[in-house]
Amino acid sequence: MRILSVTPISVSTEELHRRQDRYNRLCPPGINIRLMNLGDDADAPVALQTSDDVSSSEEALFARFAAEDPTGFDAFMPDCVLDPCVDVDGRDLALPVLGLLKLNAHHFAGRGLSVGAIVRNDAIGAELDRKFSSYGTGDLVGGAQVLGLSVEDISDDTKWGHAVTEHLGRMDTDVVVNGCSAVEVSLDRCRPLLVDPTALALALLSLPTTPEESSRR
Repeated sequence: MRILSVTPISVSTEELHRRQDRYNRLCPPGINIRLMNLGDDADAPVALQTSDDVSSSEEALFARFAAEDPTGFDAFMPDCVLDPCVDVDGRDLALPVLGLLKLNAHHFAGRGLSVGAIVRNDAIGAELDRKFSSYGTGDLVGGAQVLGLSVEDISDDTKWGHAVTEHLGRMDTDVVVNGCSAVEVSLDRCRPLLVDPTALALALLSLPTTPEESSRR
């Protein structure tokens, strides 16, 4: 499966390469992701700080996916755990739009797990709560918990990890979604289990769905 992904905000060349390298490491055999920058348009947000930023990001992503040549790709996938452009009525695109959070949510629901989440700020938390609930798999327990970090902290694995550790001990769920698709957090045997939504979604996408696919693996 070849997937075209676009960042939810305008990022630097260095950050784009960091995110692409992360996908390259996480993609199982059979999954290939090409990541593109949302761009430098004046309306493109550089951080998701407010609800207006979240809405602007989704509109910019719709426009970007609509403008891209889908030839050679099987699906679009926003580089964002908030699933912008996923399951939005009346907004069809040339290819299916896969959602990191949607894949996670249905997997957790199917296993009967209670789910919490940690996020960078209030605006992201509110949208994550709304989007998770929209999938009909239940609500996040206690709502998304806010870490109070900046957009620059996304690439600071150590700072993010320390903030996460402080919050996990106060959360009583089976799993906790790390509410940023571009963050690396390695916590050994943490409780509750901290889930990398990108890694899980890609693993789920790699599962064979037909006998033919299964025989090729």
